[in-house]
Amino acid sequence: MSKTISIAFLGLCILLGSLFISQSLEGENKGIPASEEQYRYEFISANEKNVIIFDRETGDYWQKFIEPNQGPTDWEKQESPVIAKE
Repeated sequence: MSKTISIAFLGLCILLGSLFISQSLEGENKGIPASEEQYRYEFISANEKNVIIFDRETGDYWQKFIEPNQGPTDWEKQESPVIAKE
């Protein structure tokens, strides 16, 4: 009798576990198509001291200078060289 209950309990746990996993995986992609939003931002390491995050949708980018042996500096938003000013 206890083997039957144990097997039924194990089956129930496996069923619930697979349900929770499928729900969490489904929730990650809800609302935003991966093809559009997944590659919106690009991280560019120009050299050892200069890194850039580029927004491919708007053309904005943020630049940060990193000095050796010093703490982090602030990100600065730069104007896009691609989009013409009006």
